[in-house]
Amino acid sequence: MNARHPDKSNPSREDEVVAAAAALFAERGYAATSIRDIGERVGLLGGSLYHYIKSKDALFVRIHDAALQAAEGRIRAAIEGVEEPAARLARACRVLLAIQLDPASLTMPLMNDFRAVPDSVRVQLVARRDAFELLFADLVNALPPQPGRDPAIYRILLLATLNSASEWYRPGRLTLDEVADQILGVYAVGS
Repeated sequence: MNARHPDKSNPSREDEVVAAAAALFAERGYAATSIRDIGERVGLLGGSLYHYIKSKDALFVRIHDAALQAAEGRIRAAIEGVEEPAARLARACRVLLAIQLDPASLTMPLMNDFRAVPDSVRVQLVARRDAFELLFADLVNALPPQPGRDPAIYRILLLATLNSASEWYRPGRLTLDEVADQILGVYAVGS
């Protein structure tokens, strides 16, 4: 255990503050979550809370970055050792879809707050999101070229479909794997 990566079986007070803030941001959104709300959730007064965090903005960026880092880690682990470009992209898409449809995932609630945050925060969030999307740019660019297919537009549309799944997917009719198969079929990605 070290200070940057504490033992999660024994969370530090700072970990508790971050977890409470993440839950509140996911439940209420950025605008409706105050520092006071976070403090109340963990039993700390404002002054004590600032010992653990710089600001609401910094905390939101930190949580957003951690969610994207975790998603990227899961995707990279899933494609490790897969050589065929279409199979790599298919695996990455399946993992991202699973993350987006996981009720415990923070990526969608945090991404949905882009318009609610101050411009200075939005710039940081967009920069991190763009860095995350480079993973998909590399996967798409590794595919054999297709006449008439612009790789950048293809990637944007594919990610838009995957990232919006939590808005339209309803459990019951199709399983997550069946939905993934449909999306991969539409985008002609081999699995």
